[in-house]
Amino acid sequence: MASGEFAGKTVLITGGTRGIGKALSVRLAGEGAKVAASYFSRHADASETLAQIEQAGGQAIIIDGDVSKPDEAQEIVKRTRAAFGPIDMLVHSAGISIVEPASDVTWETWKRTLDVNLDGTFNMVYAVKDEMIARRFGRIVTVSSIAALRERENQVHYSASKAAVIALTRSCAQAWARHNLRVNCLCPGLTETEMAHSLSPEMHKRIVAETPMGRIGRPEELAAVARFLLSEESSFMTGQTVVASGGRVMLP
Repeated sequence: MASGEFAGKTVLITGGTRGIGKALSVRLAGEGAKVAASYFSRHADASETLAQIEQAGGQAIIIDGDVSKPDEAQEIVKRTRAAFGPIDMLVHSAGISIVEPASDVTWETWKRTLDVNLDGTFNMVYAVKDEMIARRFGRIVTVSSIAALRERENQVHYSASKAAVIALTRSCAQAWARHNLRVNCLCPGLTETEMAHSLSPEMHKRIVAETPMGRIGRPEELAAVARFLLSEESSFMTGQTVVASGGRVMLP
């Protein structure tokens, strides 16, 4: 049986069946966590993630739901509690990215991006925070992007939504630190996920050329940073924006 600080902990990971979220689901389940991985669509991918965890001896469930809708966010949390008990940790990794010139952004694409990336973060954080405050224990990691930190003329809505996630994270961290909740934000650079392939090959090459380490990230590398932020190794950190981008963005 796995031992350590994640053993027996209930961890809810939105977007937990693909990309960075999947890598984290698999890793934490392997360390003894009870993992609830939520997804919006792509049931086959979710089932594959669940099978991978169970074959390795881990414990997990998969839950479908749209984090942009408050009632569905609450249902994701409710189903997690029903399966595993109180939620100790939340990683909100679900998100969407639409790439289009600034002049082509419509109200519909703006609203959908903000609904998922910003409202979805609010919905999930606020669905778990009361119980965490009452139990005086909670670890939350939100996922933003380096697009929040640099101008992105072809991702106006995505950049704006991810910048707002950082502000939300900081404000919640300050408000709830006295209750032993730590809330931090992970800002990945381009990572080898399906979202990365929404970029043109030319843009992909340009990003690699602009990255000091000369490559994009692997989901497992970003999952390792998220794991650190959940762990007690980061016990004196809250409200922080942690960048993992191969050096492409360096905060002062």
